[in-house]
Amino acid sequence: MPRIAVLLPPALQGLFPTAPPRVELAASTVAEAIEALDARWPGMRDRLCDSTPRIRRNINIFVGGRRARLESELPPGAEMTVMTAVTG
Repeated sequence: MPRIAVLLPPALQGLFPTAPPRVELAASTVAEAIEALDARWPGMRDRLCDSTPRIRRNINIFVGGRRARLESELPPGAEMTVMTAVTG
């Protein structure tokens, strides 16, 4: 399985204090990456996805500068960026 990097926002790092800003893991889709994050930090999947399952409305995930969905593929060496939506 390809290795990818996941960039986590400060909001998630606050909820999961042992989570670094950048995590390397093996995943070939966004869904697999979220599962791997949840395996390391139980409860993270619930912060990123709703029960349908879909990425939560207040979360944006980008791969290669494009907005991604759970089924989006992650090529080897990809960088997946997790962002919390900014409201105001």
